[in-house]
Amino acid sequence: MSTQAAADAIASDIAIEVSGLSKSFNGREVVHDLSMRVRRGSIYGFLGPNGSGKTTTIRMLCGLLTPDSGEGTCLGFDIRREARKIKRLVGYMTQRFSLYQDLSVRENLEFVARLYGLRDPRGAARDMINRLGLNGREAQLAGELSGGWKQRLALGACTLPNPQLLLLDEPTAGVDPKARRDFWNEIHALAAEGLTVLVSTHYMDEAERCHEIAYIAYGHLLTHGTVDQVIAGSKLTTYTVSGDALNGLAAELTGKPGIDMVAPFGVSLHVCGRDQAALEAAIASYKADRRLTWRRSEPSLEDVFIDLMNTSKDNFQ
Repeated sequence: MSTQAAADAIASDIAIEVSGLSKSFNGREVVHDLSMRVRRGSIYGFLGPNGSGKTTTIRMLCGLLTPDSGEGTCLGFDIRREARKIKRLVGYMTQRFSLYQDLSVRENLEFVARLYGLRDPRGAARDMINRLGLNGREAQLAGELSGGWKQRLALGACTLPNPQLLLLDEPTAGVDPKARRDFWNEIHALAAEGLTVLVSTHYMDEAERCHEIAYIAYGHLLTHGTVDQVIAGSKLTTYTVSGDALNGLAAELTGKPGIDMVAPFGVSLHVCGRDQAALEAAIASYKADRRLTWRRSEPSLEDVFIDLMNTSKDNFQ
């Protein structure tokens, strides 16, 4: 294989590659100089505070929103000059249920199939109903479905035209844990078939289900990679503390030099610091307290994100 052929083969494995993307609204920069790469067939998760630019980033990555500066490709097309071609290959599932409430499950799916010009709308709707376990609910009005079933119907509608890229904007907000797990099982099945998925979420367990994640805070991409890479890159030293009077302990430790984060986790506290020596010095006297049990532990993904949030500056101010 020639050098060019090898390069082409590698490039074909890339769904999205962008560099230097920036976007401002009303004089406020929402996304700043963002560069990233997403592989085909991967599930890429975006996390960060509300208003941090996650949705704006996702829309720029797939050509739905034109950046003020920067360049890149999505599914082999230029995000600036060929946005219309990209849009035809994208399925978009919003947080708010957007199908017709007064149409049945079957009618909604058949309508979407006709909208996209599928050859056999009835057959396509029937196959999707079978795939997503909606059998027996075909005639039920969409507005009468529970949150979990609405979510499943919405997923079916946005994947009906067989897109190459799926955008999910906090798709499981307000959905029970079992419905969320079923949803993610289906997302992984779709990714295994080659679908690329971009998803924004606030749930740590969902972030851990992604192949790669990115943390965006107030327009800046602070970290990205696999969950293990992001945790390792945080350089956090973490202790789990159990015992009596933890509320008082949390108040005492918060803000001490060497302690970057104190957060309750169930009946214990997580105490973290980026400088191990400074952290050890800060907690030395407390470790001698027999009422408390200190155990060195691995930082969780939530520890990392809380720490990142604490060090981020809100660009709205």
